[in-house]
Amino acid sequence: MQTQKQYYWTRRVLLVLMTTGLASCDPVHSTPQFDWQPPGFVITESGGEVFRYPQSLDGPTIILFWATWCPYCKALMPHLQSIVDEYDGRVQVVALNFMDDDDPAAYLAERGYDFMLILHSEEVAKSWGVKGTPGLFLADHSGQVVFSRGAIPAAAYRARQSENYDELKHYQKAARRAPYWAAQLRIAVDRLLAPIET
Repeated sequence: MQTQKQYYWTRRVLLVLMTTGLASCDPVHSTPQFDWQPPGFVITESGGEVFRYPQSLDGPTIILFWATWCPYCKALMPHLQSIVDEYDGRVQVVALNFMDDDDPAAYLAERGYDFMLILHSEEVAKSWGVKGTPGLFLADHSGQVVFSRGAIPAAAYRARQSENYDELKHYQKAARRAPYWAAQLRIAVDRLLAPIET
């Protein structure tokens, strides 16, 4: 049985951990940007298959670095699934889970997302310069990154946010940012697929 003092310190440590976790949900900055060939990697998917970047890519691929606790990821993922559905298999999502102690496979299955799940992607995130979630990129068939959430200029956000934006909770900010990220991503997907379709 915990004493009052132990209870206090346990709650305090949990609060610090939760605050630190939310702080890594970085809605603006991710490096590098775009027109960039990220480092390759070989990693085992959740189903046991080996995924090799960029050799395993089959057309335009959305690369998402995410965690189940991230409100920005939660708001963004339905939009990514709608892109997969809209482009009828011509675009895939590779969901690289990192900084997560939950069950990412159950999370995706429960919501019906058709994403390729790769677990324990901390080293890949580090090599790609991703320090927070969500890390969002679009790669062409050769693995060249042609879009990055981090490439969206800060001015684009300021022009669209209300005066009380800074007072909103993380999940409220996420609900506003995710549709904008998805719209910018769709523009990049259309641009990438345009030469194929004409």
